[in-house]
Amino acid sequence: MITYEDFAKVDIRVGTIIGVEEFPTARKPAWKLLIDFGSSIGTKKSSAQITHLYSKENLLGKQVLAVVNFAPKQVGSFMSEVLVLGLTNESDAIVLVQPDQRVPNGQKLH
Repeated sequence: MITYEDFAKVDIRVGTIIGVEEFPTARKPAWKLLIDFGSSIGTKKSSAQITHLYSKENLLGKQVLAVVNFAPKQVGSFMSEVLVLGLTNESDAIVLVQPDQRVPNGQKLH
């Protein structure tokens, strides 16, 4: 088991996807995302294997939750700065974790 203090170290924030690019060199199909986390964190990049359920068009403007305090991770030729959170459905496709109402970018998960 972990303590609340352990959980509090994971900085999970909400951001709005403002850019989506193809990632043709990824080993598994993925999008390159640019996410706006508000003025305190700014914009960050992430690679997300969510192409089965999400098109470029329906990702733009979508709010998502992401861990913003992991060290950046090299994913092929791309440096991913945050980890976008998702769950797998019955078909093993990733479903994004997102608020059911709009909230300010940068809001921390409590």
